[in-house]
Amino acid sequence: ERGPVFQKAFGAFILTASHNPGGPEEDFGIKYNTQNGGPAPEYLMQATYDNTTSIKSYNICSDFPEIDINTVGSTTVVSEDKSSSVVVEVIPATKNHIDLLKTIFDFDAIKALLDRDDFTMTYDSMHGVNGPFAKAAFVDELGQPESVLTNHIPKDDFNGGHADPNLTYAKELVAAMGLDKKGNKVDVAGPIPSFGAAADGDGDRNMILGTQFFVTPSDSLAVIVANANSIPFFSSQGGLKAVARSMPTSGAVDLVAKDLNLDFFETPTGWKFFGNLMDSKVVFKGKDYTPFICGEESFGTGSDHVREKDGIWAVLAWLNILAAKNPDASKPLVTVEDIVKQHWAKYGRNYYCRWDFEGVDKVSATAMMDKMRAETAKNTDRTVGSYTISTADDFKYTDPVDGSVAQKQGIRFLMSDGSRIIFRLSGTAGSGATVRMYIEQYEPKNLGMTVASALEELTSIALSLCDIKTFCGTETPTVIT
Repeated sequence: ERGPVFQKAFGAFILTASHNPGGPEEDFGIKYNTQNGGPAPEYLMQATYDNTTSIKSYNICSDFPEIDINTVGSTTVVSEDKSSSVVVEVIPATKNHIDLLKTIFDFDAIKALLDRDDFTMTYDSMHGVNGPFAKAAFVDELGQPESVLTNHIPKDDFNGGHADPNLTYAKELVAAMGLDKKGNKVDVAGPIPSFGAAADGDGDRNMILGTQFFVTPSDSLAVIVANANSIPFFSSQGGLKAVARSMPTSGAVDLVAKDLNLDFFETPTGWKFFGNLMDSKVVFKGKDYTPFICGEESFGTGSDHVREKDGIWAVLAWLNILAAKNPDASKPLVTVEDIVKQHWAKYGRNYYCRWDFEGVDKVSATAMMDKMRAETAKNTDRTVGSYTISTADDFKYTDPVDGSVAQKQGIRFLMSDGSRIIFRLSGTAGSGATVRMYIEQYEPKNLGMTVASALEELTSIALSLCDIKTFCGTETPTVIT
């Protein structure tokens, strides 16, 4: 994004609480992204760790001058003996990214949609770093009143909130859109916006809502892929070539990829696996998979414009699709719910949910995973309730680009009818461990059930297979998405 090659960074440290609670008494993390802009690959992280084991000492330059990070420009700092110097450059990150997004989306069409009398929106940045980007895009570029933005002033502790854009933690947005934390409709005093979105603490995650309608991240990915030609970035390059999803993400996008004859990949959780596919030709001299769209069920969506998930990209993608579905302002508004239900009518519906058990004892959770791993052979071909487990395994991925192998990526129970139960230990939670349980059932015709009723039996089977009550002392999730 910087422009000339000589300005390109070797890498970047990102200081962030990400989607966890932030502040002096909460989470604080360090991410390292490499020259392509994506997360550091596993071999580099292992090498970095190995080097830390041999550090004997380090130096701190206590007299280094304070740099005004609110002012764009360069500051040269010279040592007292004039033998060395360093240049500190403050860059206009917000402007750079908005300029990039303007080359991707049809901002004129989006503005026409936002200016309609029958269209309203709200975008909750949850007091994370997304706020300035949201203001630059929607107020400065698209001419909307600042009232379309909520919680868009960044706070170092996210104003005491938990900046994770899901039905549980984005409480203010979810209530404004007429839903409860399970996605059920609730009565609201006053009008409900046509479109709602939220971002996490460091701006890479997104949640999409319509009027009293929650779009699951898996459905969001599938809808964006199915409508990618509405977005100039893809249509101008002849359309998509490939798509990818993380293994726990529902198979909704698989159906679209097959229909559109796109290369498709199922990867472990982690954006670095998508980055390899995006860089297959340029870096690895392999097949060109770009233009490329990818996503994870954990509210991450993106494309090959950068090598990270991009929350505001996903929001603008949805608005560009809505604008394409509503070219005539004199006609009734085609809503978010309309688009998703039209998608289900064509491709069927993947009923899906994720249960998070946060803050459980790590030793106990690991023992639970180990027991399921040891019993995969015994569980294969086993009948449980009205389902038959055709395969029980521990997901293993061989990267088609660089040949690297990722093992122990999640325990899978694959049913003979295509339904799935998956368990993972999360590596991105705060204190303790987080067990994630994923439930999915595909229905080609029966599209109107509630998620809870559609997945009732599978959920009961999942709790029995893992025996989390015995190992972790609870069957009640902290978060359901």
